[in-house]
Amino acid sequence: MNQAIHFPEREEWNEQRQVVCFPAQVNGLNLTCAIPALVLIAAYGNDATPLDLFRAHRWDIEERAEALILQQQENDQGWVWLS
Repeated sequence: MNQAIHFPEREEWNEQRQVVCFPAQVNGLNLTCAIPALVLIAAYGNDATPLDLFRAHRWDIEERAEALILQQQENDQGWVWLS
């Protein structure tokens, strides 16, 4: 993992957007990462809530987020969307 990118364990379910949101700190700047419930279910099954799926597969998801951050894939609002 890149030492300049940190993922604090403060994930939360966003009911309105149907995504799990989780923070990333990149060289002191804060970004919000989001992974839709449908993406989690497609990748990891539907035997748990999206938030529980995220927690069970945190390392894989954070790796994917890190790759997108390194490619500067955040949008204008500072969000990184995993699909």
